[in-house]
Amino acid sequence: MSKVYESAAEAVADIGDGASLAVGGFGLCGIPTDLIDALAKRSVKDLEVFSNNCGVDEWGLGILLAAGQIRRVTASYVGENKEFARQYLSGELEVELTPQGTLAERMRAGGAGIPAFYTPAGVGTPISEGGLPWRYNADGSVAIASPPKEVRVFNGEKYVLEESIFADFALVHAEVGDTEGNLVFNKTAMNFNPLAGMAGKITIAQVERLVEPGEIDPGHVHLPGVFVQRVVHAGTHEKRIEKRTIRTEGDR
Repeated sequence: MSKVYESAAEAVADIGDGASLAVGGFGLCGIPTDLIDALAKRSVKDLEVFSNNCGVDEWGLGILLAAGQIRRVTASYVGENKEFARQYLSGELEVELTPQGTLAERMRAGGAGIPAFYTPAGVGTPISEGGLPWRYNADGSVAIASPPKEVRVFNGEKYVLEESIFADFALVHAEVGDTEGNLVFNKTAMNFNPLAGMAGKITIAQVERLVEPGEIDPGHVHLPGVFVQRVVHAGTHEKRIEKRTIRTEGDR
């Protein structure tokens, strides 16, 4: 069966209410905008998202957030999205904040079939001891707090147990992909994309350039096609800059 789908809309057509999504990208770099836009048009709701951040207002995952389609987010950064902060603080959105490296490893480990792992990151903090607000009540009190995690000692050092991420679907963006799903990411757009792609039971890749099998040097493949079930030729599209900084004359 061919992995190539005619459109982003066709590729995400079976993502339903309550689905969990691992989404590639870092800030606005390497985000699968076409797949996100197609999902927004379907008006699915109660989505659980695993991603470094949740886009910005009116772009990327911020589109799904503003439409009230996301129920829960596991991320390492809230950042530039005012709507994200508003929904979280008002009790409309459940948020699990996790160290960035831990989030990356949780995705990678899930893709490798590892259910959990120990890491020193977060030991002695609310990450391991619990009590982080996952969801607030409308009055600002904590409705759901993070539970304490198991801590063990190895070679005299403490490590906290982190559970891996297994998502129903993964959405990623690649510069080049072949019809078998082998993907190449462009520079820093590699970020969370291969990790998210590993974590999804069904991984959907939008690619700027679609080629035939054999046209990509095997040594240049960043994510093998065994992890990718669907490919959409998205072509080039608008790539926004999250925060533009211009040097002034006085900065020289």
